[in-house]
Amino acid sequence: MLPVAALPLAALAQAAPGATAKQAEPRSTPAATAPAVSPSPPPPQLRRQSVRALPGGLDAVPMINDNNPELIRGPGILLSTFAPAGRGVPQAHLDLPLNGRFDLFSHHVYAGKPESLDSTLWLAVVAAPRGKQPVTLRLLSGSTALSQSLDPAQPSAPFLPLPELLQQGSTPVFSGPGSRVATELLQRYRSPLFPERWTLAPGSLTTLMVLPIPVRGLDPLLNGRNLQLRFQSDGPVDVATLASYGDPDTPPGSESWQALLEGPLSPREHTPTPRGQKGGIIYSRVSGVQTGSTWRGRISDPGSPYLSVRQAPISWPIASLERGSLGTGQVQTAELAGFYPGTAWAAHGNYGVEYDLSLPLRNDTAKPVQLQLALESPIKADQPQGGLRFHSVLPRAVMFRGTVEVRGLDDGAGRPSGRQSFHLVQRAGQAGPVLGRISLAPGQVRQVQVRLIYPADATPPQVLSLLPVEPAPQRL
Repeated sequence: MLPVAALPLAALAQAAPGATAKQAEPRSTPAATAPAVSPSPPPPQLRRQSVRALPGGLDAVPMINDNNPELIRGPGILLSTFAPAGRGVPQAHLDLPLNGRFDLFSHHVYAGKPESLDSTLWLAVVAAPRGKQPVTLRLLSGSTALSQSLDPAQPSAPFLPLPELLQQGSTPVFSGPGSRVATELLQRYRSPLFPERWTLAPGSLTTLMVLPIPVRGLDPLLNGRNLQLRFQSDGPVDVATLASYGDPDTPPGSESWQALLEGPLSPREHTPTPRGQKGGIIYSRVSGVQTGSTWRGRISDPGSPYLSVRQAPISWPIASLERGSLGTGQVQTAELAGFYPGTAWAAHGNYGVEYDLSLPLRNDTAKPVQLQLALESPIKADQPQGGLRFHSVLPRAVMFRGTVEVRGLDDGAGRPSGRQSFHLVQRAGQAGPVLGRISLAPGQVRQVQVRLIYPADATPPQVLSLLPVEPAPQRL
């Protein structure tokens, strides 16, 4: 598991404010009442197979990645691309104007004020032209969700104990705000909370949106919000995300956000291990602008337009990262064009990044072939192991909550189906579950398409796997 990533709210709810993945020491138990020693879990199982680097790569679309601090302890600037010249705290601004297509990913948690049971933290996204001309800013798609909400106008997605695999239907399935937002963005959804466009006047600050993270009525006083936006501008703009305490029912006004943009940064958390240092690693959380919002790839054999069915079992990493390449040596992490000191030096985990993958499968054998497609969460490793390791008894820790969209799986008659979406909840070291089968006659070719947006409530890496169908055991 990532030592420090976007720690799920489900885990934070069991820890003191500011706690990381390290758990508190258990209290000692008198010998007379000591519980019986539990048997050791069985060792992980190695599935011998190929593990290849994922073809393709990230595009050049910038993404504002606003995740440090995750647990907000004070008001201030969360992230600003504005120029530092003339600002009250110049070091609080990254000086990275955005133009054309760009995205925003924001993920934060609020634990309330100890002296109040109904406090609210307000988050704002503000923008202004970088120049003397007005700029039109369009929202192509966007979604946001709280972990918990008592207000029907504010969408939420509690961490529900869902089955490991559910097919998405007319009533969408979510578990956690990151799961919901990623699922809705796959559908190119735009929340009714957001306008479709803004006209930004030069020389003034425009408040694009103000969103609450309330804790009133919650036990414990803990809530989180995930926000993802896809923009198109017709000129250079600066964008900032800001946090402020305020009245639970009335958001701060535009003057407050203007004043806050002159102030200091909201306190950061988790200083990262320096890049290249050996030994253990603290990834930290990201606060910067990354290069790349979509990974596109065509998965075929080297020198061929097709992927042979003979390659199964075979897997490709999803969201592989430093010290977690699963033996491929491939780090998919987006690099940062700019970031704040004391925060992550790369976008570890690729949270909010879309993966758009095609598999042109070809049965180059003389017999019919059936394969299975799966997204899996093998035990994290960096060196080659001759395959992937999985737990035979799964721990409680959840590694992935999110939706995978697939085209080209078998329908009921063995023909290629249209788009199907599946919601997964996967434990650490979990093999499968299988998303569906692919049946190919000799010489047949089928195009399989896989899309997912890596959700905030996940811990990398995962793998996309193409597996043979095991023959059914014969009756005696």
